[in-house]
Amino acid sequence: MPPKLTLEEPKAPTLVSFRSASIEGGAVFEPRTQSWGKVGFALTGVMEVTVEDRRFLSPPHYATWIPPNMLHRCHNRHSVKFVSIYLEPSLCGQMPAEACTLELTPLIRAILTDFLTRNIVEPQSEEDIRLALVLIDQLNKAKRRPSYLPMSDDPLVGPITDALVTNPSDRRSLAEWAENLGTTERTVSRRFQSTFGMSFNEWRQRLRLVAALSQIEKGKAVQEISTQLGYSTPSAFIAMFRKLTGSSPTQLSELKG
Repeated sequence: MPPKLTLEEPKAPTLVSFRSASIEGGAVFEPRTQSWGKVGFALTGVMEVTVEDRRFLSPPHYATWIPPNMLHRCHNRHSVKFVSIYLEPSLCGQMPAEACTLELTPLIRAILTDFLTRNIVEPQSEEDIRLALVLIDQLNKAKRRPSYLPMSDDPLVGPITDALVTNPSDRRSLAEWAENLGTTERTVSRRFQSTFGMSFNEWRQRLRLVAALSQIEKGKAVQEISTQLGYSTPSAFIAMFRKLTGSSPTQLSELKG
């Protein structure tokens, strides 16, 4: 069992503050609460966060919003480089009252990249404070999802989703998973729908997108990513990616660059 770690307590922000860190795979952090709001997302890798009793997975283009005073902890199966944005409590009024997933726009990412490149932990100059206020405004307007890739401890779907998060290339069918669990495909299919509001195939496609976004951020080629994710051909992977994002992996890679 991996040891539990404790991150150094961040300084309470007077407006907004930033922190980035790289964490080795398998790291587990002690549960904590903070009196300020927190937006956390991965620059590379995929962040896994539990807020109260809900689990969130966030790839580089999606963030987890944690309102003030909510118990949360991190557990990353693989190495991750992440960024935390801390918001002073009075600035959290327009943010969601519950933890959720935020879609990061190119403008949000550009502002954060600027701050991180210049090693700005807390804006001090008038120019940086104005830029931080734009960032806060954009976070308030960001598209919100209950969870991009929902997770569950349900005794039927939980073992399947946990195994697939560990190995997204696993190509076993729902019938094969059901047989391993000693039940029927129809039963597990219904449980996926009732637990997540989506089918097993849709959930797995989202997982593979999460994994693909992380690999694109690392600069890996489409051929390599499609093979790692268990696709028989790159074109099948590209079709999935375009269906879920509206663009190709190559286009996203070019935007990243």
